[in-house]
Amino acid sequence: MASRVFSRINSGIRFAALRGPRAVLWLTAGVVTLGFLVALEIAARHYGLPGPITTQAREVVFAPKSGFLLYASLGLTMVVLTWRQRFAALGAAVAIDAAFLLVRWGFHAKLAFGNGALWVILGCAVIAVTRRTGRERALLLKGVGLGLLLVTGRKTGDTWLLITSKSRPNVLDPYAATADHALGDPSWLVGRIVRAGGPVGAHVLDYVYIQLAVAAVVVAMYQLRNVADERRFPRHHLVRTFLVIGLIGPAVYMIFPTVGPVFAYGADGGHWAMANLWPDTPPPIGAPHSMPFDDITPRNCMPSLHTAWATAIFIHSRKGPRILRFAGAFWLVATLTATLGFGYHYGVDLVAGAVFALTIETALRSFDRGWDPRGIRLTAYGATVFVALLVSYRFLPEQMADHPWLFGPLLLAAMGSVIYGYVRLTAQWEPQVPPVQQPRPQPELV
Repeated sequence: MASRVFSRINSGIRFAALRGPRAVLWLTAGVVTLGFLVALEIAARHYGLPGPITTQAREVVFAPKSGFLLYASLGLTMVVLTWRQRFAALGAAVAIDAAFLLVRWGFHAKLAFGNGALWVILGCAVIAVTRRTGRERALLLKGVGLGLLLVTGRKTGDTWLLITSKSRPNVLDPYAATADHALGDPSWLVGRIVRAGGPVGAHVLDYVYIQLAVAAVVVAMYQLRNVADERRFPRHHLVRTFLVIGLIGPAVYMIFPTVGPVFAYGADGGHWAMANLWPDTPPPIGAPHSMPFDDITPRNCMPSLHTAWATAIFIHSRKGPRILRFAGAFWLVATLTATLGFGYHYGVDLVAGAVFALTIETALRSFDRGWDPRGIRLTAYGATVFVALLVSYRFLPEQMADHPWLFGPLLLAAMGSVIYGYVRLTAQWEPQVPPVQQPRPQPELV
């Protein structure tokens, strides 16, 4: 049996090698991804922490951190299956989870679900290698890869956050808070509004904030709904943007480490906080400086990746039905409200996050179109604006706080220019459908 599996794998590799540059690109991407995960695993071990490979492997048997995420990943994998296969895969996942729950209940362990979804995804990979050939195998492996990438992306992000807390003892929150005066300290304002709204509104915002990945999967499943029939993936979809944002964004955390108002200026920061000011009293304007913080809290504010991901969800939901467009707009507004209202981010983080998301989205769409010159220009412009924002937050925060009526509109104008450029460019990229010519009526003969 083992020899048969290895022979099929080798034949698949030889088949991919004959398919040309596209297969080489996929193989290269897989090798780079694996190398990145191994490097991150080694870095995490250096700080005495389990890496993404270890934490993911544990969830095959032990209680998963998020069962909803695993079932969302299974949903992405099932886009390549027929409806009969989808029902069978979902039923198998639920049955496996039921068995795990009974065992955990019997041993008085933590009750959790999601193992069944992961087992089915891995089972699809085994079936693709042992029972499928040619295009059928490639399609099923792409579906498996799509599901595992979502899970791996989450584990990679968690590891990144742990590394930022261990490797960056000082944070730059005073710089971000001072620059935030140019926008009117929106986190303090929205924080008071959310607190006045009571626990019901806070619970809704908290659920939206936590389940952002599930919302992304809903939009992605709509975009990929015809994959099983057409036997191919669309050129561009939300999962790609989501993963690239999560891959590149944490690297910026290492450059501009911040923990957020609720920690640096609130009660959640404990004795590490500069003062207990959030959300009642904005911090005073003064010469900013880096401040030491604990080795537990992630430095994950600049840019706001929740804003970037919610922006991507909003963009990709625009071509869906009305309910999906409404859900995308709601998720964006609710996510922005939660990031500010819970004190997780400063307003300047959100501006940088929106620019970051639009730049990534433009670059990916330009890549699909063969690096269109207009896309290259907008990508370069978005990257320039993003870097300029970070530099201004770091080296001009006092000037921004002293002249809010100048720098506040400038920040919004910089973000607005990237938004305008993206909307205009995508409108030019969209195929123009010529109007149907109505036949002219012929004159009646008298």
